[in-house]
Formats: sequence, C-alpha cells, structure tokens
Amino acid sequence: MSKSGPTKTTAARAPNKVEDPQLEAFEAAIQLFHRREYAAALPLFEQASQGPTKDLGQTAHLRIRMCQQRIEATRPPLQSAEDYYAYGLTLTDRRKLPDAEAALAKAVALAPRADHIHYALSLVRGLQRNYRGAAESLAKAIEIQPGNRKAARHDSDFHEVLQHSPVRELVYSETIAGH
Repeated sequence: MSKSGPTKTTAARAPNKVEDPQLEAFEAAIQLFHRREYAAALPLFEQASQGPTKDLGQTAHLRIRMCQQRIEATRPPLQSAEDYYAYGLTLTDRRKLPDAEAALAKAVALAPRADHIHYALSLVRGLQRNYRGAAESLAKAIEIQPGNRKAARHDSDFHEVLQHSPVRELVYSETIAGH
C-alpha cells in the first residue's frame, strides 16, 4: 500500500457514488422519524413516495401514515374553553406563540367572559410584539375583572410587554389618574 496517494479501494468507491433523490429523501425522513420529528419527516416521506423505485415508494407511503397517526396522537382532545386555555398556556411555555394565540383565541370564542383567557391572550400577543392586540385583550380582561390591571403590573411574565405602548398606558392609566 502506497503512502503517497489514495488506496485502490477508496479511489474506486468515490466515483461510483450515484445520487438518488428518492433514497436521499427517504433516509433523511427516517432520521427525523427516529428523532420523533414526525411533522418534519412527513414532507420528505411524501417526496420519497413519488420516486421511481416502487418498493421504496410503498414503504414511504406506510411511513406517511405512521407520521400522520403519531402527529394526531400528540394533540390533546380539546373541547372546552378550559381545554383550549390550558393547551394555549402549554404552547406559550414552549414558546410556540402563534399556535398558543390560536388556541387561546378559540378559548375566548367559547368563553367570551373568561377574563383569565383574555389575560393570557394578551400576554401571548405581547410576546409576539403585537402590542395593540395585547392591549385590546388586556382591556377586555380588565373590563371583566378590574383586578387584572394590578395583576399585570406585578406579573413577571408581563414585564417586557409593559415596556411598550399601548399596553403600558392601559396598565398604568389608573395609577396616573390617581385611583
């Protein structure tokens, strides 16, 4: 074996590498699948299912169904306003803010007089830098339960949101007016 260049085996292996987009998509999807990243694996399995190799396509179709079932299984059954509220809080903690906002908006639709849901929706909107939407939701929470104004002042989760107008004005307007 010569130390001056590649061995015969390595030199012969490199040029024979054939790119197969179907196989590459399937292998990438399998890696995501094993990491339980089903939503990310799904489009890759769909891509692999459309390729020329029928066996690989059929296997990809099976994996597509498996991904869809596992994605559905991870979603909790949501029926009541409190279900959507609790789910919205969980998503907020995970910083999946658009999904949290959607869940909380659904909760508000189911229970429009639930001040705690408006309060949570205000926070989520504020964390997304939608300060006007945050102020609107917080105003509704305060209208239903005036104590929410004071709660927001002392809520560490609201600290960053309170730095911005119009939320700041809403929360501190009572103090400024001398109430």
